[in-house]
Amino acid sequence: MADGVLAGIRVADFSRVLAGPYCTMMLADFGADVVKIESPGGDDTRSWRPPVDEAGESTYFAAVNRNKRSIVCDLTTADGLAAARGLAESADVVVENFRPGVMERFGLDETALRAANPGVVFCSITGFGRGAGAELPGYDLLVQAVGGLMSITGAADGEPSKVGVALVDVLTGLNAFSGILLALRERDRTGVGSRVDVDLLGSLLAALTNQASSTLATGTSPGRLGNAHPSIAPYELFAAADRELVVAVGNDRQFAAFAGVLGLPALTSDARFATNEARVRDREALRALVAPVLAARPAAEWVALLSAARVPAGLVNSVAEAFAFAAALGQEAAVTTTDPETGRTSRQPATPIHLDTSPALHRTPAPLLGAHEARWRDAGRLAHHSSDDHHPARKDHP
Repeated sequence: MADGVLAGIRVADFSRVLAGPYCTMMLADFGADVVKIESPGGDDTRSWRPPVDEAGESTYFAAVNRNKRSIVCDLTTADGLAAARGLAESADVVVENFRPGVMERFGLDETALRAANPGVVFCSITGFGRGAGAELPGYDLLVQAVGGLMSITGAADGEPSKVGVALVDVLTGLNAFSGILLALRERDRTGVGSRVDVDLLGSLLAALTNQASSTLATGTSPGRLGNAHPSIAPYELFAAADRELVVAVGNDRQFAAFAGVLGLPALTSDARFATNEARVRDREALRALVAPVLAARPAAEWVALLSAARVPAGLVNSVAEAFAFAAALGQEAAVTTTDPETGRTSRQPATPIHLDTSPALHRTPAPLLGAHEARWRDAGRLAHHSSDDHHPARKDHP
C-alpha cells in the first residue's frame, strides 16, 4: 500500500500539546489524513522555545506534528465553528483533549457529531477521566507526581524526581492510538463508531506494571532505588574509569559470566550471590565487591568484554550518542522530511513501528500555522486525498 495502511481515514485533530498530537502523528505516519484544527494563536507548543530548528520553528511542536495539515478555526466565530463542525462531521476519527464541556459548548461533542456521522470514532483524552477528576488540569509533571512515578524515581536518599521527558503524555498518546485502531476495527464489523476514552492517570498506573503489581499484592509501596532494580541484581549503574555504564544481569548464567569477566569467579559460589533472590537481598555487599573492579578500566572496554560474554551492558549515552548508536546498528532511527512547497526540512525520530507490507510514511514536516487554508472548498471543507467508497458509515463527505 503506497499510501499507507490507514489511507482513506480522515482525522479531525482538535488536540494540543503532546498526548493527542503524538497519537494523531502516529495515525498520520501510517497514511491517515490528519487535519490539525488550531485556534488563531496556534497550538501552545508552537511558542515553547527554545530550542528551534533551522526555520525558527519550535522543535517541541515539530516533534509530534509531522504529516499533518493545519487549518485555523476560531470557534468563537460563526464561520470558524461552521468550518470546524463540517470537518468533524465528515471525519472518520475525531481527537480532542479540551477541558470538560468545551466540545459540548460548541456542538462538537460525540453525541452531536454521531447524529450526523454514525461511523465517527470519537477519542477523548483527559488528565484524570470524566468523573470526579474531570476538572483537574492534566499536566504530565502533575500526573507523574500524583500517579506515583516520582516516588520511585530518583536516588534513594534524594528527592523524588520526574522522568526526563513527558513520558506519561507519550504513553497516553500510544494508548489513544491503540484505542482508535481498535475502534476502527470494530467499525469495520458493525458500521458504527464508538467512543475511546484515555486518561493520563490511568495510562501511568497501568504502565507501572511490576511496581504496581507488587503494591497491589503486598499493600506496600516501593521506594526509590536510584538506578537499581527492586527484583534483579546487579541491574544498575556503575562508574568506570572514565564514564558510567550500566550492567543488566538478568539470570544466573549472565551473573556467572559477569563474575568471570571481572576476574571474580568465586562470587558464584558465595551463598550471598548464588541466586538472583540472594543477590537482591545482599545487593549492597555485591556492589561493594564489583564497583571497585569496574572503576579500574574505561567503560567502553567493559562493555566490549561483557558483551562478548553475552552479559547485557552499555554506555550511558547522551541523546546524540544514542541516535549514533542506533545508526551504527543499522537502524533508521531518525528521518528527514521536506515540505514540497517551501523546501523547509525537519529531522525527527522515526516511527518505531515497522510493517513490512505497509511501512510508515514520513512525508512532510509539522505544518506552519494555517498552512493549508488554501485547500478549503465546498462550504469550508478540506479536499480529501483518498477515495471514500469504503466508508459507508460516513455521511456527507466531500
